This record gives sequence, C-alpha cells and structure tokens, in this order.
Amino acid sequence: MEKVNRPIRITDTTLRDAHQSLWATRMHIEDILPIAEKIDEVGYNSIEVWGGATFDVALRFLNEDPWERLYKIKGKIKKTPLQMLLRGQNIVGYKNYPDDLLEAFIIKAVAAGIDIFRVFDALNDVRNIEKAIKFIKREGGHAQGTVCYTRSPVHTIEMYIECAKRQVDMGIDSLNTKDMAGILTPYVAYELVSALKSEIKIPLQIHCHSSSGMAVATYLKAIEAGVDIIDCAAASLALYTSQPPVETFIAILRNTEYATGLKMEALHAISEYFEKIAEKRCLQRSRQTLIDVSVIEHQIPGGMASNLIVQLEQQNALNKFEDVLLEIPRVREELGWPPLVTPTSQIVGTQAVMNIITGKRYKVVPNEVKNYVRGYYGKSPAPIKDEIRKMIIGDEEPIKCRPADLLEPVMDKAKIELNGMGLMKKDEDVITYALFPEIALEFFRKRDKVKARGKRQEARGKSNEDKYKELSSIFKLVSSSCLSEFEWEKDGRKIKIKQSPKTPPIIHKHANQKPNTINHISEEAEKRYSEILSPMVGIFSIKPSAETKPFVEKGVIVEKGQIIGIIETMRIKNEIKAETKCRMIDIFINDSEPVEYGQPLFLVEYL
Repeated sequence: MEKVNRPIRITDTTLRDAHQSLWATRMHIEDILPIAEKIDEVGYNSIEVWGGATFDVALRFLNEDPWERLYKIKGKIKKTPLQMLLRGQNIVGYKNYPDDLLEAFIIKAVAAGIDIFRVFDALNDVRNIEKAIKFIKREGGHAQGTVCYTRSPVHTIEMYIECAKRQVDMGIDSLNTKDMAGILTPYVAYELVSALKSEIKIPLQIHCHSSSGMAVATYLKAIEAGVDIIDCAAASLALYTSQPPVETFIAILRNTEYATGLKMEALHAISEYFEKIAEKRCLQRSRQTLIDVSVIEHQIPGGMASNLIVQLEQQNALNKFEDVLLEIPRVREELGWPPLVTPTSQIVGTQAVMNIITGKRYKVVPNEVKNYVRGYYGKSPAPIKDEIRKMIIGDEEPIKCRPADLLEPVMDKAKIELNGMGLMKKDEDVITYALFPEIALEFFRKRDKVKARGKRQEARGKSNEDKYKELSSIFKLVSSSCLSEFEWEKDGRKIKIKQSPKTPPIIHKHANQKPNTINHISEEAEKRYSEILSPMVGIFSIKPSAETKPFVEKGVIVEKGQIIGIIETMRIKNEIKAETKCRMIDIFINDSEPVEYGQPLFLVEYL
C-alpha cells in the first residue's frame, strides 16, 4: 500500500520563545524588522512573535511599547499567521487577572494581528483558560489549547487525555503539548501522542526545549505517532534551552512522507543575520552548556535554573545551589506537584531558595506562595499537604471556585486613573497599565523622552554605532579584569571607569548603617535591643504600595507575626514579620531602597 504524504508543519519560535530562552528576551524591535520579511518567505505554519515574557520585558528593559512592536511586526509579516503565548487568566503576567482585562487584551491582540493564541494554564486547571478560549473564538482567532507536560505520581497519560478532552469540549481548534523543561522522552512522547490522536480529532502540535538533548528524538517519535506541527527555531537561536533547529528537521524529513516543503535557502540568511545580532548585542552563549544535566536529574527548566542561580548570587549563597536543587522536588511534592512553568516555577523555586538560605523551612513565605496555597492560582494537581497548608495559611480555608470569579473588573478604573494622570495616548495603554501598573507608569512617563532621544541617535548615524562598539569592548575588558580603576582617552573623548571589588562586602550584625545606630550598649540593654536583619537581597518596601501608610513607624508597638516590611526579589514579594512583640526604635532603610543579605533593617526593643 502506497504511503500518503503527510507534510509536517513547523511553527518558528525565533522571534519569541527562542530569544526568551537564550537571550533573556532581549531582542529589540530594530533587530526584528530588517529580517521579518525574509522569515515570512520560509513557509512556516505560523510565527510566534508575542506573549510570554516579551510583553513585560519590552517595558521593563527595552523601553519599547509591546503593542507597537506587534503592529510593526504585522506590517512586515503579511503571509504567515502570527502566534502568541497567552498564560490563560494570567494573560502575560504572573497572577490571575479579571475577565474584563482578559477580554480587552484579546480584542486588541486580534486587531493588532495575532491569528493563533496558544493558551495554557500552569496547573492544567482548565477553568483558568475557559474564558480566554471563549473570547478568542468570538473574535475570530484560532484557539490552541495546551497540556503542560511534567513528571510526577499524579501526571499520567490518562490525566493528560482528560485535560485535553475538556479543552476540546470548550471549542479549541488545535492542541499543543508543552514540554517546557525538555524532559519528555521519545518513547513517552510516542505513547502520549498516540493516545491523544485516538481520543481527539483536532491538529496536534508539540513544543519541546532542547535542554536535555532529547528534543530532536522526541519530535521524531511524536511525528511517527501522528503529531501534525512541531516548534523549531532558526539554527543560530536553537538548541540549549531553546527549541531544535528548523534546518535539522528540513534535512531529516527530506524525501520522506513528512517532508516540510520549507525553503532552506531563506534560512541560511536568517541564521547568519541573528549571529550578527548576537555579536552586536553581546548575546553569545559561550558559558551555556549544551546539555543541562539539572534538567535530566531534577526536571528543572533552563530558565528556572538561571533564575535560581541569579537569586542565590544575589544572596551571596551560590554554594547552596545543589541544596536548592534537592529542595525543589520536596517543595513541589508538598505543594501538590505543580508543573514547573511560569508562574508556578517562580513560586516553587523561590520558596525552595528561602527554605535553604534561612535555614528553616517555610520561615519566610512569599505572598505568591500563600496565594497559591489559598487557591488563587487554581487547583493544584494533587492536594497540598495539610501540615504545609497550616504552616503557610493557618486555619484559613482555600477557595473552591475559579479564582477569577473573585476578582472585580479593573478596566474602567484603570482608564479613569490613567486619564487623570494625563498619560493615556491610546486604548492599549489602559490594558498595559492594568497589567503592570508601576512598570507602565514609569514607561509612559519617559516614553516621549525615549522617542526624542531615538531620533537624535538616528540622526547621528553610523559613527556613534562604531563608538558604542569600541566603548562596549573596553567595558567588557575592564569588567573581566582585576582593575579597580581605568582611564582612557581618544579623539578628545575621555572616560574613567571604576569598579567595585569582586568580593561582596561583609555586613556585620551591628554595622553602623545610620548615624543613630546603637554601637555601644550595655549587656543588659543588648538583651532588650536587637536588629532585625534582611533575610535576602532585594528591594525593601516599608509600605504595601505607594499610596498607603507604612507598615510600621518609629515608636509603635509591634505584635508577634505582624508584617513590618516587604522585600521583593525576582518579582516575588516576601513579607518580613516580627518574631516577637517589640517596640520599633529605629528604621534604617528608606522605602524602595535595595538591601543586602544580613543588612540591618530595624532596631527593636523586646517587650
């Protein structure tokens, strides 16, 4: 019997997940536009260009409007459908948002050019994607459902099939298996895809990261089992913690029933282009290992491992990395086996770090972990252990309903607030503000200045680009050296570089942080007075928000367990509580100031 050709379709992730995985989402719009039309010529099933971390990173670090990025990309890519990653009720953020904001976001995203929405929920709680699917379908978009793959005693083939069937009942147009950690093995992929294929009759797609080195083999077995679409990236932004290369699969599947029909000649120019961008922006991957052993041993996605390293470096505790890796599976089991994908990867990872660096498990519990245990992120795959739940939220009962049912609409309020500040330029600004209020305000206030500066820089032309390259090289050389001070002069330009010692300063318990800190106190007084030290590195807040009163002031009596401040690290807010009843004698740190691990925050008198 003659085989029927079944060409495998490919979604290109180069402009979204690939650079999010390898370049910390630092691809500027000016890096995308010159090559966008060439990518459009390849013949992809779709091109992923938006969503995930690309929204808030554009605002936070690139000084770019994510909506304008999308409009500009759509102006260049006119033949191939554009795709985005939507975090269900989390939208593009790290918590659940109200339905009116989700609806407004989807309406504008469709209008701006998004054709395919890959919708997922970190807990595979389909209640958190139901409204998104409804709004996407109503607006004429393609709603792709998702099962987030992970390994645990409760994550079985049967569980994934049930999750998929419930999404089919909601009206999804296709289904994606999302292997964010790169732990889906080839033979399990064959079993999973075969089972899905027999149960549901919509196109199946698979998304794997190359962290473990298994992704190419996993894709091949998935193709044999009947998968229709695979996610790949251009070679220069593939492998490592990204996806497998497009070029590899064009070659593997050539002259088979699965031949892709994509244009290899266009891909050569694309890969060469991004190699040059990597060099220009110093984004080479020289320090990154090809195979991430921690993924194979601990099921930790590459991006999560990178975040853990950053957190531990900030706490001057990188030597505890192995301890944290061992703590993560324990925390994950206690919290009901959540998949390690945004935002639950941050929740589990940060709690594991806190458990290790404080030396006492669950002594410091971030708000996000408390809200997870309360059920505000959705239903955990398995029950949270009772003793852990009581340790974190006491006798408080977790919610049973869909989390967003408890949220009040925000769009009208956000519009009034933004108009009142005179910062609203277009409708999309209200959505951006409702998603990330503080970040959005900072961006809006400097938006016009950035545009003006951009025009001046463009007028100065190529000569400045050469100067920046030269300066960048000098900065890299000095930062990698032991020099504490360096002076350089050329063509009338003079620069002076100073850098701090590589070893972080040691902060002693009674360091003189403020002039009125008590340095010489009697033995009797020392028993009554104590400094409360920062348990981590981060940004200290004395107030819940900019508009509210401080948690504490000098002279007030503080009860045991009362919140006296918040330290934010890696977008996770950690409450600092009084361990016993005391009087607040002095506050050493101002609001929104950075703090170091072990740095004194308060001077208190025990009562």
